[in-house]
Amino acid sequence: MSEGVTPLPRLEEIRERIDQVDQRLLELLSERARLAHTVGEIKRAEDGAGSVQFYRPEREAQVLRRVQGLNPGPLDDASIAWLFREIMSACLALEQPTRVAYLGPAGTFSQMAALRQFGHAAELVPCHSIPEVFRAVASGNAAYGVAPVENSTEGGVAQTQEALLAHDLSICGELALRIHHQLLSNSGTLAEVRRVYGHAQALGQCRRWLDEHLPQAERVPVSSNGEGARLAAGEEGAAAIAPELAAELYQLPILAANIEDEAHNTTRFVVLGTSDAGPSGEDKTSLAVSTANQPGALYQLLKPLAERGISLTRIESRPVRARAWEYLFFIDLEGHRLEPRVAEALRELEQHAAWLRVFGSYPKAVLKA
Repeated sequence: MSEGVTPLPRLEEIRERIDQVDQRLLELLSERARLAHTVGEIKRAEDGAGSVQFYRPEREAQVLRRVQGLNPGPLDDASIAWLFREIMSACLALEQPTRVAYLGPAGTFSQMAALRQFGHAAELVPCHSIPEVFRAVASGNAAYGVAPVENSTEGGVAQTQEALLAHDLSICGELALRIHHQLLSNSGTLAEVRRVYGHAQALGQCRRWLDEHLPQAERVPVSSNGEGARLAAGEEGAAAIAPELAAELYQLPILAANIEDEAHNTTRFVVLGTSDAGPSGEDKTSLAVSTANQPGALYQLLKPLAERGISLTRIESRPVRARAWEYLFFIDLEGHRLEPRVAEALRELEQHAAWLRVFGSYPKAVLKA
């Protein structure tokens, strides 16, 4: 060995140190779980006979942002956030299992989003459609729901927008999920594929790839990508556009990987509950508004926001079904509706609007998957 070179520690020494760290981690995790249980007891005592809300989206967002800010590496921020989300999920399950509705069956991107947002200790409830996700929360069959609201290439998800208008639920969280579509099939080659199942959004996000590689195949829209994978698993000459999770669940080989047309394809999901989240310090507010069909009407709606320096992160128009050539505007803006400037802007906006509905205020997405 050369002079001045520090010898590496022996493998046994490193493993012994890892064991010691694991023991300390276990002790600290147990202490955290006990403290979380004490918080639950305090909430029960303060709330009396009422229903205790253990899951607090704003508090979780604050914890995740804090640990990411303290992260010294080498684990990246996304990994740290995922680890702490799972810790909080396990601690929450000690107090009350969280039932979360999602667009099923198993193997959908909605299931992936629900797991990312609530952790693996949550009890996931698969639903046959997006409206059923809303009904599950509205009826109390699930405490929360997860639904896709917009895609970076295909735009807003119409079923979710319609369900938001039809139900008296609040958006209390959001999650952005990178979408990688796999073509799953028992067929050995693309030439054998005669039919492709997929959610309408997935078919749209892979349109150019399908035009080039499977121009002969029928494209069949289904209620979810998981349902498409289930159908393809039992049908000769069929394929499905679905996440890798579905390949494992339905034992379908990946015939072609990452077939989405846009490399940065991302879907934004919203978390649905019966009440708003409190302010977390970095929040958004979602609403829908309609205006009279007259010159300058949209300008008058947006003016109260612009005058107070409130940024819009999304604005999308959608036809009003009952009246021809009238439109609703779905708007996401930065800030919580309890913040004074946002509250003032919303009050002024309501004066100029023909109709206004605030869907909720909630923490900005922390986990970027």
